Amino acid sequence: MDIPQILSKRYPGSLWKLEGDDYAGLTWKSDTAKPTEAALVKVWPSVQSEIAAEVQARLDAKASTIDKLKALGLTVEEVKIAFGLSK
Repeated sequence: MDIPQILSKRYPGSLWKLEGDDYAGLTWKSDTAKPTEAALVKVWPSVQSEIAAEVQARLDAKASTIDKLKALGLTVEEVKIAFGLSK
């Protein structure tokens, strides 16, 4: 379970500090109630799915961009050079 990922996705804007990787190291600094460890465990699978979907969306966007560049007759290397992304 990735507590920082869960907190950033399910409790945006909340203030907290995590020492180590365990729930015991979580200090809740927001005025709202601190989520229980059980609550975090329960939402972890859906947060994992969201993260995987975000990664896939970035991969899909990159593939789409490459396809569009190819359709224009450009290579990825040419675009990198044009935008200063290649040394």
